Amino acid sequence: MTTPEPDPPPRPGKPPLPWRARLLVGAASTLHAASLRRDGTVNRFLLSLFDRAAPPTPSPVAGVASTDHFVSDHLRVRLFTPTTTAAADSGEQLPVVVYFHGGGFVFHSAASAQYDELCRRLATAIPAVIASVDYRLAPEHRFPAPYDDGEAALRWVLAGAGGALPHHHPPAAVFVAGDSAGGNIAHHVAARLPSDVAGLVALQPFFGGEATTESELRLRDAPFGAPERLAWLWRAFLPPGATRDHEAANVPDAIRRDVADAGGGGEGRRWRAFPATLVCVGGWDVHQDRQRAYADALRAAGAVEVAVVEYPDAIHGFYILGELEESKKLMADVAEFVNRRAQDLKKRGLDHAKD
Repeated sequence: MTTPEPDPPPRPGKPPLPWRARLLVGAASTLHAASLRRDGTVNRFLLSLFDRAAPPTPSPVAGVASTDHFVSDHLRVRLFTPTTTAAADSGEQLPVVVYFHGGGFVFHSAASAQYDELCRRLATAIPAVIASVDYRLAPEHRFPAPYDDGEAALRWVLAGAGGALPHHHPPAAVFVAGDSAGGNIAHHVAARLPSDVAGLVALQPFFGGEATTESELRLRDAPFGAPERLAWLWRAFLPPGATRDHEAANVPDAIRRDVADAGGGGEGRRWRAFPATLVCVGGWDVHQDRQRAYADALRAAGAVEVAVVEYPDAIHGFYILGELEESKKLMADVAEFVNRRAQDLKKRGLDHAKD
């Protein structure tokens, strides 16, 4: 009989955060935990007291205008449009990034102040039009509601966003992006319409599985890493009775199964057509093993381009804290990826026109 391997010890020390950031992270973690009820419902009134909503700003603020648009009776998208860029002045089309906010499928909205501010930073840094999707939340709306909303929002943008885009033209390059649960949604939306997506940006995507990973054991005391909280979120989102090995959660295994079941057939070709992907991984993020496994699964399935960028000192959700150096680096990394892919598509279109 073999002796089982002991659990990895917790990572020593604490993530290097300024005191203000540490207080904000602690308050957010406490609030989230207090709002999750044992009966599987959420105390949304409690959340509303602290999840401050930012209004749209049709008149530009710091060079970015924002407007709200209804895609359907239940689906809203907030567009962030940079107004002081060279591209905007010249009439050149900007890329559009369809963005899905994080929050474990349960928290926040496109109007949440921290996501409003994040999308403004992305719009300026890239520069791009950011279409932030106000998808339906669990547990009131379980799988696949956020994926359906995400697909509807992407199709709306591809069709020209009802004339709301700059110069009233359909975009030349459309990306999908998201953080945490939003990164999970971005993956599934891209998988539904891969040929229409120029690239995928997954910021610390939220994946799961029944078998506990080493990072989930080692970082269980890190910010937003408590195993009981993660289990609650997956129960709230997945179909009743489903385990965390469901295809919505255990995406790396789902990709590997697709390829194995196809034996090199249609499903294998599907992943080879998956858009270029950037995966951002934090050194203090409990989900990091699953994020790297996701990138590995895409590569093994034949995806053309999969890049992983590591942020060794980053906690889960670090990009919300704009003053952090690693948050600034992430902005530059995302801008480089989006602009490079947009230029590649533009050059390919010109070459095709010459032929």
